[in-house]
Order: sequence, then structure tokens, then C-alpha cells
Amino acid sequence: MTTGTPPPIRRIRVLIVDDSLFMRAAIAKALAGGPFEVVGQAKDGNDAIAQIMRLAPDVVTMDFNMPGMTGAEAVRQVMQQRPTPVVMFSAHTRQGAKETFDALAAGAVDFLTKPAGEVSVDLSRITEELTRKLIAASQARPRPASPPPTRPSGSFTAMRAPGASSSWPAIPVTSPGLTRLCVIGISTGGPAALSELVPALPPDLRLAIIVVQHMPAGFTGPLAERLDALSRVPVSEARAGYRPLAGHVLIAPGDHHLEFDDRGAIALTDGPLVNGCRPAADVTMTSAARIYGRRALAIVMTGMGKDGAAGALAIKRADGKTLAQDQASSVIYGMPKAAIDLGAIDEVAPLADIAAWLRYA
Repeated sequence: MTTGTPPPIRRIRVLIVDDSLFMRAAIAKALAGGPFEVVGQAKDGNDAIAQIMRLAPDVVTMDFNMPGMTGAEAVRQVMQQRPTPVVMFSAHTRQGAKETFDALAAGAVDFLTKPAGEVSVDLSRITEELTRKLIAASQARPRPASPPPTRPSGSFTAMRAPGASSSWPAIPVTSPGLTRLCVIGISTGGPAALSELVPALPPDLRLAIIVVQHMPAGFTGPLAERLDALSRVPVSEARAGYRPLAGHVLIAPGDHHLEFDDRGAIALTDGPLVNGCRPAADVTMTSAARIYGRRALAIVMTGMGKDGAAGALAIKRADGKTLAQDQASSVIYGMPKAAIDLGAIDEVAPLADIAAWLRYA
């Protein structure tokens, strides 16, 4: 019998975009030896678009500050012409944080901070993280950024998740005590999804929202600022002692877990990573289930991994409502699928319908 040679493992085809020749070489060197094939290097946005159309890479690393076209503008055009997973590679500054979010809102899948400014000599300490993010991004299904939905606010489509209950107990919104509270867990693909969801929320929203977006410190503040400027509801970064208010959206700050004290006020902690994350949706949702009980809701949206599954289950067991974003509108379906598979989700809806679900949940 002749033993066949096993087929070669397909390498992930990467295009590197940076206006610095040195940085392009450094990134290529960092990726050497991994599961990647660097198929091209582009010096600016226009060059990147041309090479993406010609080479069809699996994933792109892209700088922000480039001549002629910013990284965010390049991402926007890529998503319109040939949607391709993009990981932004940024210097760690407040200005850079805002630019990062512009690119993420335009459809970039993820981002990574350059360790020593725009021209970083040694990438060895972030090579592992860069590798992980590129592998994850290569599995994503990026989509062009969408404007807020224009359908009537009362129109939405939701499907019952497998094993879901057929009815919900009525919870009067005028009940004394704590306001109703929804915790949204979201990760990869989140900024673009939030840029569609939050501006679609009505100004008379009758519940409070906490968003747990997987982002490091220094980036959640600009995320809140951008969403606030786009939306009809106030959006701000959460602070210790804040009490969630109906009609307000709070973004969990990077590098802190967000929990609630016995009065329903926010407490920020520096506990261990949960599901590799801090903030973690499981921490916030579990705390919400304990303090808010049946007044708590959970939504699990696009992202890698399983964060939010256990937390959504805790809220469901407290007689709260739970929803997952559907696969078709998720950039990465890991988190919603994990929550559904755990039996934590009662309804599934596309991104464009989640705002309406929140209004009438």
C-alpha cells in the first residue's frame, strides 16, 4: 500500500500596510515562522486597496497615519470594494485611540497597539498577540459599516433559540426600586456593531444599558465619546459609584471588571482576567443577575470565545430576558454561539433589529 503525503497546511495570506519601510520589514520578520505567508507590502492606503483587489489576502495589517489616505478611510473603501479582515496597528496615544475607533467603526476587525510608537524597533514582545489576532481575524466575516436602521421602531424579527421558554413574565417599568438594566457583551467586530446599534436607540428608552466591550484602557473613553456624538441617548464611560439610569448607555472601562454593589451602583475591580478578558461580560452579567434579578437583561453579540455565555445563563436563571446576535450579522459568531449552545439564550435577532428588541423587551 502506498502511503500518501498529507496535504500541506494552508498558510494565512497577509498583506502588510505601513508607510514606513522599516515597519513593514519588522512586521514581516515578526510573522516569519508562523502560520503566515506575507503576500505583499503596501506603502499607503491607495496602494493597499490596489493590492487587496489584486492579491485577495486573507487578512491585512494596516497603519493609521499614512500619506494621502488615513487607515480608517482605507478600511472604509476596502469594505465597500472587497470586504477583507483588517487588523489595525496603532501607536498608543489618545489621538491614536480615536483614529483606531474610526477604523473599527468603518469595519476593521481588531487592533493592536505598537509597543514603542509609530516606528517600533522590537516587535518580539507583541508577536504572540499579533499572531493570535491575525489568526482570529482571518476567520472573520467583515461587513461594510451600516447606517442606523430606517425601519419603523416597532418592527423587528426575532427567533426563539433552541429550548427557549415560550412566554415571559410581565415586569412593570414603573416598579419601585432599581431600574431595568441590560448588559451587552461584545468583542471582535464590536465597535462597528455598536455604531449601528446605539444610534438606533430611541431617546425614550426605558432601561439602562451597560456595554462590556473587550478593549484596553485608553480606548473605551474615545469609544464612548464617539457613540455619544452619534446617538440620541447619552453615552459615557462608566465610573465607580455611577448608578445606571434609564435611557443612558455606559461603557465599561478598559482593564477593569464592572460589578454592582447592593444599591445597584457601579463598582470597578482589578480582579483576575476572566475568559482572558478584563472587563469580562460574565463578571458584569453575573453581578447584574444577583443585584437586579428579573430586571436584568443580557445581549451577547459578535466576538471570539465564550465570554457572556455563563453571565447570560445567570440572568436567564434570575428570570431576566436574554438575546443573542444572529450568525449572519456577526463578524465572528463565537460568543453568541457559545451562549446559545449553553442554553442561555431565549431569542436570536439580527443586528439591525436589536434596538427595537430593547425598546419593547
